[in-house]
Amino acid sequence: MTFNGWFQIALYCVVIVLLVKPLGGYMTRVFAGERTILSPALRPVERLFYRLSGVDERKDQNWVTYAVAMLLFSLVGFLTLYALQRFQALLPFNPAGQSAVEEGLAFNTAMSFDTNTNWQSYVPETTLSYLVQMAGLTVHNFVSAATGIALAVALIRGFARRSAKGIGNFWVDLTRCTLYILLPLSIVVGLFFVWQGMPQNLSAYTEVTTLEGGKQVIAQGPVASQEVIKMLGTNGGGFFNANSAHPFENPNAITNFVQMVLLLSIGAALTNVFGRMVGDQRQGWAVFAVMGILMLGGTAIAYWAEAAGNPQIAKLGVDTDASALQAGGNMEGKEIRFGIANSALFATVTTDASCGAVNSMHDSYTPLGGLVPLFNIQLGEIIFGGVGSGLYGMLLFAIISVFVAGLMVGRTPEYLGKKIEAKEVKMAMLAILILPLSILGFTALATVVDAGLAGPANQGPHGFSEILYAYTSGTGNNGSAFAGISANTLFYNTTIGFAMFIGRFLMIVPMVAIAGSLAAKKIVPASAGTFPTDGPLFVGLVIGVILIVGGLTFFPALALGPLVEHFAMTAGTLF
Repeated sequence: MTFNGWFQIALYCVVIVLLVKPLGGYMTRVFAGERTILSPALRPVERLFYRLSGVDERKDQNWVTYAVAMLLFSLVGFLTLYALQRFQALLPFNPAGQSAVEEGLAFNTAMSFDTNTNWQSYVPETTLSYLVQMAGLTVHNFVSAATGIALAVALIRGFARRSAKGIGNFWVDLTRCTLYILLPLSIVVGLFFVWQGMPQNLSAYTEVTTLEGGKQVIAQGPVASQEVIKMLGTNGGGFFNANSAHPFENPNAITNFVQMVLLLSIGAALTNVFGRMVGDQRQGWAVFAVMGILMLGGTAIAYWAEAAGNPQIAKLGVDTDASALQAGGNMEGKEIRFGIANSALFATVTTDASCGAVNSMHDSYTPLGGLVPLFNIQLGEIIFGGVGSGLYGMLLFAIISVFVAGLMVGRTPEYLGKKIEAKEVKMAMLAILILPLSILGFTALATVVDAGLAGPANQGPHGFSEILYAYTSGTGNNGSAFAGISANTLFYNTTIGFAMFIGRFLMIVPMVAIAGSLAAKKIVPASAGTFPTDGPLFVGLVIGVILIVGGLTFFPALALGPLVEHFAMTAGTLF
């Protein structure tokens, strides 16, 4: 580890903190329907959309109607993307002549982008046409991200409102988020990316002659427009197979830094939206503190593990000094232009943010370095998390935490003046426990059937980690992979597809039910026995609950994978 590495990590954290209040304030005004700097230009467009679709922006929806609208919208999106892939060969903007995508892969990809997972079991530049990349993947990057943000705002309204039947209007929230937040930011940063060297064209692939005299086809296309929203919306699906390790997707250190800022910017700002909407910004900063502490802990472990490298490498040479053979730490699978610090930070924040983008290959990390992104996802990707999903996932843990605090003192728990009763606790536990059921259930299945065992490229605990990571990433709607597993098979495409569905929708419905239940309740005045939820004690309690739940749930599986691999590595046993 170096001073320069820690300085870059510290600089990144400072930038994220500085963005929280201004971006949070702007987003709060957007969802409240207040005038913003973009209103003169965009308000007429917004009204036109409502008029064409028959939406009454003044009409609230109860939680059932809100959830049904979201589910129907997601269903239509899934079917549309599936059809685009299956009819790809007949559609325009296909200069490489890509054929129709196979049924199983089309199902997996449609479910992946519909759930904001962006798991890719294929090589994008040799599988999908420009039209599918733009009208299919990029569009879903916008609307799936907007859906997650809208759901988080609906839950916040549940806390903020009193004796209310509605939690907002899904169509209005979706429209405002896309029109006022995601599109403007994407246009500005997308132009910046083009300036930095990212392609943005509809040209045919370029064939060049290499120095050795051979022929090489260089893929290109509308890269920048997909790259910016994949990061801002924490989607992660790359235009190229190498994702953000590819020089066309991530040309230099500046674009790498901007991409990491995009990853957490909206998720961090939503904590401020939460504080503003409930009338106490300290509540938002408390949630931000929980997320920030967990993020810094993961970053420190990953950076330390990768900087230390593999002690067994030294034994491969004559010199027994490990630093002589791995002076820079573990650089396997990493880009030299980013280095270890920025690779470890990227791996941490991309799995904190429910984003599958990678600038290095997690499969090549040391066991403990690879453990960090894996465990980040298993916690529910609540450490800032996906745009929207991170906040509502964290608030579910906050509900469980105040329930635990209530048990300690023998009184009915309260959070932000709302009584937390049996219904809310049951729904919160259902939403939280559905994730390990999918992760561990599908992992167990894949490790006992031949179709599952055919996927990993490695034997022993690392091979198990590849399977565990695949279903963790799918269920957590992350989309990254250990990169050592061959998942483009009927078995993996189908099972990971269902894992993505479970991780997205079976968590959302209980959460929206909580929002409706809370919105109908009255505010209970604070008393001497009210547990304060804006201070260090609350922050520590929530962190403890998160780590205890995550540890108890996943420690046995982690012990079979990265943990045993780490101890085996230190003992000199390699696989």
